[in-house]
Amino acid sequence: MNYLASIGSYAIMIIEVFKKPTKWRIMKPLIFKEIDELIFNSLGIIIFISFFIGGVVAIQTALNLTNPIIPKNLIAFTTRQSVILEFSPTFVSIIMAGKVGSYITSSIGTMRVTEQIDALEVMGVNALNYLVFPKIVAMLFYPFAIAISMYVGILGGWMAGVFGGFLTSADFVAGLQLEFIPYHVTYAFIKTLVFALVIATIPSFHGFFMKGGALEVGKASTTAFVWTSVTIIILNYILTQLLLG
Repeated sequence: MNYLASIGSYAIMIIEVFKKPTKWRIMKPLIFKEIDELIFNSLGIIIFISFFIGGVVAIQTALNLTNPIIPKNLIAFTTRQSVILEFSPTFVSIIMAGKVGSYITSSIGTMRVTEQIDALEVMGVNALNYLVFPKIVAMLFYPFAIAISMYVGILGGWMAGVFGGFLTSADFVAGLQLEFIPYHVTYAFIKTLVFALVIATIPSFHGFFMKGGALEVGKASTTAFVWTSVTIIILNYILTQLLLG
């Protein structure tokens, strides 16, 4: 019953976010600030993880292709499919749920604890629009970060495969082009946009409606990460069935 009530409160929050919008001259710098905090500040960890995971996928694939009949370009094919279809859109999003989600929950939760949200509401400001809307807009740029993740992941696979002596650069390029389906990239970006909205809104919900003091801010951040990750995994299954099934 509590879960149903939480889902209802979450749906109401989403609706309230778009009511009584804040003036554009005030909202514009807030959006740019959130883009910097949520997207640009996350590129470092995204690039680092994508590079090495792409390399690991390539190495593990190469080590398992022991039959000499199997062409070496399948190493690149497997790396491409793994990075584009699953790793970049899903695995990176779960990591972002921890990094970005914790930031969102703690920042909004701290404002709740220090009664800054109450002050905004007393002044007649729609606090949900003021705090959550910029984060939703900022996360619409998240697919650009995932595009970089895809590129770096494949680059990591190429470096690991070629410099590790598992295949030649020509074989890797041939594997990248093997049976390439452009819709797979579209599918990945559709998933990414859905996950972006989840990462922006669920942590905001837990931060905005939290009760208690500083200790509860930490608990709310942990709870937000768990629920965001669970939601991403469930949505990943549903979207895969709908878009690829």
